[in-house]
Amino acid sequence: MFGKLTWDAIPLHEPIIMYTLAVVGLLGLAVVGAITYMGKWKYLWQEWFTSVDHKRIGVMYIVVALVMLLRGFADALMMRTQQAMASDGSPGYLPPEHYDQIFTAHGVIMIFFMAMPFVVGLMNVVVPLQIGARDVAYPFLNAVSFWLFVSGAVLVNLSLGIGEFARTGWVAYPPLSGIGYSPGVGVDYYIWALQISGVGTLLTGLNFFVTILKMRTTGMTLFRMPVFTWTVLCTSILILAAFPILTATLFMLTLDRYLGMHFFTNELGGNPMMYVNLIWAWGHPEVYILILPAFGIFSEVASTFSRKKLFGYYSLVWATIVITVLSFIVWVHHFFTMGAGPNVNAFFGIMTMIIAVPTGVKIFTWLFTMYRGRVRFETPMLWTVGFIVTFSIGGMTGVLLAVPGADFLLHNSLFLIAHFHNVIIGGAVFGYLCGLTYWFPKAFGFKLHDPLGRAAFWCWLAGFYFAFMPSYFLGFMGMTRRLNHFDVPEWRPFLLLEMVGVLIILCGVACQVMQLVVSIRKRHENRDTTGDPWDGRTLEWATASPPPFYNFAEQPVVGGIDAYWGMKEKGVKTLAEMDFRKIHMPRNTSLGLVLGVVSTVLGFALIWHIWWLVIASSLAVIATLIVRSYDPNTDYCIPAEAVERMETERRQRLAEA
Repeated sequence: MFGKLTWDAIPLHEPIIMYTLAVVGLLGLAVVGAITYMGKWKYLWQEWFTSVDHKRIGVMYIVVALVMLLRGFADALMMRTQQAMASDGSPGYLPPEHYDQIFTAHGVIMIFFMAMPFVVGLMNVVVPLQIGARDVAYPFLNAVSFWLFVSGAVLVNLSLGIGEFARTGWVAYPPLSGIGYSPGVGVDYYIWALQISGVGTLLTGLNFFVTILKMRTTGMTLFRMPVFTWTVLCTSILILAAFPILTATLFMLTLDRYLGMHFFTNELGGNPMMYVNLIWAWGHPEVYILILPAFGIFSEVASTFSRKKLFGYYSLVWATIVITVLSFIVWVHHFFTMGAGPNVNAFFGIMTMIIAVPTGVKIFTWLFTMYRGRVRFETPMLWTVGFIVTFSIGGMTGVLLAVPGADFLLHNSLFLIAHFHNVIIGGAVFGYLCGLTYWFPKAFGFKLHDPLGRAAFWCWLAGFYFAFMPSYFLGFMGMTRRLNHFDVPEWRPFLLLEMVGVLIILCGVACQVMQLVVSIRKRHENRDTTGDPWDGRTLEWATASPPPFYNFAEQPVVGGIDAYWGMKEKGVKTLAEMDFRKIHMPRNTSLGLVLGVVSTVLGFALIWHIWWLVIASSLAVIATLIVRSYDPNTDYCIPAEAVERMETERRQRLAEA
């Protein structure tokens, strides 16, 4: 009746896991108790869990991403501790099979369940405000996307206490991920968590692609859009083109595991190398899916805190478009060692070097934006400067790895790990944390505590250099990836230095947690009463902080690239000058949450081969979609008088403040 699920699936013999589960359970009970004590369940249900408001969905994305950041960072801390301890004959404290699960979970969580939702959350909060829209094109689809992502995140975390996670690395190469070498449910958790959350990501890409092309306000032509919106448009194109490859690849791996087919086996016509080819045909565009929005964030911040117009707007836009195109013809550099031949390797090596050119263009436009500007080194600007230095180092090491001969020597070494983290942490993560600080007052109406933000930045920056720069040297010294112990005394000082770096980053994470706590407690002191705390140039600053649920009482008319700057020069309209009209807004619905819950049940049933539950949950998904299709009350109308009254009350509150 329960398929492969038995009591043995609960790892009672693993004390580390059981202690972790106990701590997580206690924290969960504490959160539930606090919400119950404050009587907030009804509020959360009505205003958040069932919301289709793009701003609230964006905030929920970011909250879950930050939680998964803590989970993924805990895995990193465990790995570094194991490597620091496992020498001189000591096996360390983690069994090899547990270590393999940890480094696989770390990669999967940080890429799919931290970085992706973080950037999608920022997209949700900012893009409709930047283009003068009241919401995204498909609000219900936006909610469904979020809850499908949560479903995948739940499955990943369930593997901690029920069964196991994959031991294959985050890209799950066969034959190791095949049924012969991984007969347990770890790879199945990997497959279904990624498939369900991947569908949500694909829907998000479609949603923002249509939103940006069809929902722009009057006068907002393509080449008047903010750079962040341009990067989101290109990211959406990448998602639409790349994620179907991931879906198809994992589906073929599923057929190999469940039905005994031979797409990626070593026998009966299968080819494991085809999996590597397909996974990186998705995987390298995925890197740019993560980094392009960060480039957009730094463009906004560099202009704002230099108090200058962005230097080279058109250069930045065309560089973004060129990167989008080139990102699809560089994927083979991930497996120069596969034996594709010198001509193939030479082509992809050259393409990889060429893609560094538009990236370099971006670096110089940010530097020239700051040149002779009145630069204010507040927290967002610190993240920007730290990114420029760190990402440049990562880019140079990437160009080195683009040389096939060098890659043959360095491919399976820690040099590659250092380069990857140099780009993802120094680029993407720094960008997301910069965007969180920059747009936090727009989302919530008050600023984050700046001194703690600065402390967090310096800890992240110093910790990163301590944690990953030694890996470049270890790579040259011959240390390979994924080692859980070593017997080379010369490596030990570098690994201890990396352990110190991780602890410094931990201090940065602690500063960010304290920053949120202190900022919330002192929010009335740091409240933004102007709607313009950073003197930003783009359209999102033309509405209140936080914005009303309808964003704009009267949608703005854009006359140039720096939309809000021009509006400030002309002056803000008085209430008497505004043309109030009735507004149609999407109605909240619980069906997105229902689809997320049912998808979680479906994924769990597929993982454990509980076929009756698979059928029941599949029918529940279909029934939910049918109910939504026949729901006539998908939106509601706000009368013009009500809009005018709310706008009047808002302006009175600002005046009193």
